[in-house]
Amino acid sequence: MCGKLRLCFNLVKGCSDVEGRKGTRHVIQSVDRAARVLFALQGERRLGIAELATRLELAPSTVHGIVRTLAAHYLVVQDPGSGRYQLGPAVLRLGNVYLDTLELRSRAMSWSEELARRTGMAVRTGVLAGEDMVIIHHEPRPDGSRQMPETGIVIPAHASALGKAQLAFLPAETERVLASAHRSMTGETITDAAELRKELGAVARTALAEEKDEAVLGESSVAAPIFGASGTAIGAIAVVLPTTDWPVGEPVRDALREAARNVSRELGAIRWPAQST
Repeated sequence: MCGKLRLCFNLVKGCSDVEGRKGTRHVIQSVDRAARVLFALQGERRLGIAELATRLELAPSTVHGIVRTLAAHYLVVQDPGSGRYQLGPAVLRLGNVYLDTLELRSRAMSWSEELARRTGMAVRTGVLAGEDMVIIHHEPRPDGSRQMPETGIVIPAHASALGKAQLAFLPAETERVLASAHRSMTGETITDAAELRKELGAVARTALAEEKDEAVLGESSVAAPIFGASGTAIGAIAVVLPTTDWPVGEPVRDALREAARNVSRELGAIRWPAQST
């Protein structure tokens, strides 16, 4: 399952396509280019200077200087065998610091464990990052089976219950995501903007989002939004199950709503669900 989803080392993916967006005049070019190098390596894992230059449409000498600087800080390292570059150990250190200081994750951990125990399902907590959802906490199924850790994986927001649950309460982010190209992950992925808009409207009314085989064949989920003290949807929590066990019964949905409400309350939210902003 994790092999079909991309590993994320940072929660600022939106910066990778910063060109052309409102407010880009405030972007520092050298920092933007360095970020683009890192995101290119995130997607392809290992690239040479010429490949990076072609992908980023920059001069090879420029890319070489950026890569050397990143390597000096261990953000990238060079593979001795191929000579290509890949993400370095400092990236992991930065990611771990982010997770350790993220209040949403710390508040969600105990409730995720309880939700997994009550439902017998795996539980994911995620946050919107650009057009994707990044998993910040993963609670495995409590059946003792061997399961891959999923913290850090990235799922397209439009193809995940997590993404739909958060987007439904973020109209401005919804418009941005709907205006972009929608990757088809499987034959079940909804890529039509009008259909996605209609589904998000239903999620805003029920505070529950669903996806069946949209991101990974054989896997489905139901998610609920998590709100912060300001009433803004800051993430979502989901139960994940094999599609063969679909649909999800009302007791599971009730437990999911309760978990989302409890996490939101601990984060200072006055009401759940909050009104979309």
